[in-house]
Amino acid sequence: MIDTVNFEGVKAIVRNTKFNLAAIALFAFVALALTGCPKPVDTGRPGDNETAATVNGKAITMQEVDRAVKQQAQGQESKLSPLELAAARLQVLEQLIQQEVLFQKAEKEAKVPTEEEITAELNKRKTESGLSVEKFQEQMTLAGMDEKALRDNIKKGLAINNLVEKITSRIEPPKDAEIEAFYKGNPELFIRKRGVRLAAIVVDPTNSGEGDKTTDENSAQLRLKELLGKLQQPASDFQALVNEYSEDKSKFQGGEVGYFSEEQLKQSYPQLAGGFMNPQFAVGGITNPVPIEGKVFVFKLMERIEKDENLTLESPKVREQVTKSLIDNRKQLLSQSYAAQAMNEAKIENFLAKKVVDNPNELSGARPAPTGNENANTNTAATNTNANANANTNANINVKADNKAVNTANANTKANK
Repeated sequence: MIDTVNFEGVKAIVRNTKFNLAAIALFAFVALALTGCPKPVDTGRPGDNETAATVNGKAITMQEVDRAVKQQAQGQESKLSPLELAAARLQVLEQLIQQEVLFQKAEKEAKVPTEEEITAELNKRKTESGLSVEKFQEQMTLAGMDEKALRDNIKKGLAINNLVEKITSRIEPPKDAEIEAFYKGNPELFIRKRGVRLAAIVVDPTNSGEGDKTTDENSAQLRLKELLGKLQQPASDFQALVNEYSEDKSKFQGGEVGYFSEEQLKQSYPQLAGGFMNPQFAVGGITNPVPIEGKVFVFKLMERIEKDENLTLESPKVREQVTKSLIDNRKQLLSQSYAAQAMNEAKIENFLAKKVVDNPNELSGARPAPTGNENANTNTAATNTNANANANTNANINVKADNKAVNTANANTKANK
């Protein structure tokens, strides 16, 4: 018999499992190649093909700048004041300049991916987006991109990642004394909070991509009925059913959607905390189907921690996670330093910035932001995913050296898996 939990507002779980369509715009600041001599921005209204800056002679156009502004503003760029628009253009231009500097370094180091590698990454992103071919194309169009631009994007992103990996490969693992010093100096990070670890099977009625077996409500209901029938069987294997039925990115983690402290659950959705923290709901129990934002979730309670626990370096994965975090800190610092040095060595001409200095009352000729599809929800707000050194060091580096925020060692979540 399937254990039941009566609760509403399970959106907190969805936010931790729903795939962000920003995969379409990863490294979304497109750098299109221009031929011929650069044409600096004049003092009038800049045109799309006019040059905003050059990096060692390579032009960055106003079209690229405005495309990046549009992506960062999530379709709200037309609401920016002239001053805000001018500031946004200058900011994204600095990011595009750094991206171009690092890409040129990657070219010199022979770290540019092959066409086959670019195609493989593009196909991976299409698959992971969960979108049909038509929807994927629609999202690209709304983001002001085509497949050529996206391939250019991927090329630059992979090249810079390859470069950073080479640069940071010299980092050595921390010594035991360093790991122990960090552990002793940050006791608050090593507390395993009372809470639960959950897994889920997700049935999505929408046509979410090639190979999707549920494309409408009827097919979803039939598939859900089939799933529940198998879950009722005494020898049912939840993990196997995740692989067979789930239509969510959590499928690739065995259905795991994460660990949630009771405090996290209570703050946003007390009904959820009450259900899963109730001792009457057994560990290993499976919920009835729960509709959430158009999808249907069937949750399994993987683990429940009844009280806070202090972790030691010998607790599962704690030493490993502290080691990784310390290494990531050093890699981040090294990559930032390398990027600063590369910027210093490059010959950069920022015509847009010069225009602001020369014509302070014109706000860099701040024409209205480009119109068309301003309100489209592109879900492509990859604000800093181009090649600033932080974003491209490693997608898993979330550690800030200044405040020792070692996310992976935080016993609220990671050490439990």
